[in-house]
Amino acid sequence: MSDLHQTLAAIVNIRSEIGNEGRLCTSLEQRMLPTWNRDGVSRIGNSLIVGRRTGRPLMSIYGHIDTVPAQGQAEAVVEDGRLYGLGSSDMKAGVAVMLHLMEDEAVANGPYDVVSVFYDKEEGPFDENGLGPVLDHATWLADSVFAIVMEPTNNDLHLGCQGVVNAQLAFTGHAAHSSRPWLGENAVTKSGAFLSSMHGWEHEAVEVDGLSFTEVFSVTLAQGGIARNIIPDRFELALNYRFPPNRTLEAAIARLYEVAAAADEITILDAAPGASVSADDPHLQRLAAMAPVEPKGKQGWTDVARLAELGVSAVNFGPGETAQAHQAGESVELSNLDRSYEVMKAFLTAQ
Repeated sequence: MSDLHQTLAAIVNIRSEIGNEGRLCTSLEQRMLPTWNRDGVSRIGNSLIVGRRTGRPLMSIYGHIDTVPAQGQAEAVVEDGRLYGLGSSDMKAGVAVMLHLMEDEAVANGPYDVVSVFYDKEEGPFDENGLGPVLDHATWLADSVFAIVMEPTNNDLHLGCQGVVNAQLAFTGHAAHSSRPWLGENAVTKSGAFLSSMHGWEHEAVEVDGLSFTEVFSVTLAQGGIARNIIPDRFELALNYRFPPNRTLEAAIARLYEVAAAADEITILDAAPGASVSADDPHLQRLAAMAPVEPKGKQGWTDVARLAELGVSAVNFGPGETAQAHQAGESVELSNLDRSYEVMKAFLTAQ
């Protein structure tokens, strides 16, 4: 394998499931220090800022170092040009490319101050995301003329992103002995009509500035009952709503309440806005020409939305494969890393 491929294997082998990113953060910090020295490497919790300002226009690159919990193969294994392992596509492939860009002299001596941010807890609630404290600490990152979030995109350009709302729904009933269910009300079966509607839900494609985003409702968790012989008096469901960026957060929450009206209780657990599309940005157009690919809408939430709130024009572009994200047996095509690095280096060393 090439040095870039070996870097990916090494960081995949350092487990960093959400909430346990410390060991990987320390490893990345130790790797970056010989190139950037202490004044070019800042640690905020288990996140890192690598690079420094010199007065040139600022380009910032972002990659989260956490993964979802393991569902299958965790350690790196290479077969037929693919690397398998937890986080290989989402998004340690992008992190590996970022590391090599920050060690490249041509990038360091190019027309931009290039700064990379490696951050933790992206796979959890919006309010706990490690990029928030980083942006609060380094307010100058808002001066970026352009930003690239290296989420999995198959080396396509994904513009904007969906917003997300996570809610807990509760159906309530009345407990009884299972031999005399007519004396109670079964909270699990009470939810049946709602669950049936979710199973047959027709996901709607919404066009925003010529790009397609699909509105999605998904039931992702379910919990209820205390014993095999007791009619359950409470059944809780997790409802995940992904909405197009032309819908405000307030309108999205109202939409969720409408769809989940059958529930007895609805509790919003966390929510994050989407990001508008910035297809006219000259840096985006330059990156699109170098890729070269036709931009698409981002089906999913990314920190492009957080950067947009700061007024930073940002795009999703990375070597990971969208279809592999959060999959058991996750993998990535190694040649994707080579292509991503080639495009990013060309973009960062030319005006």
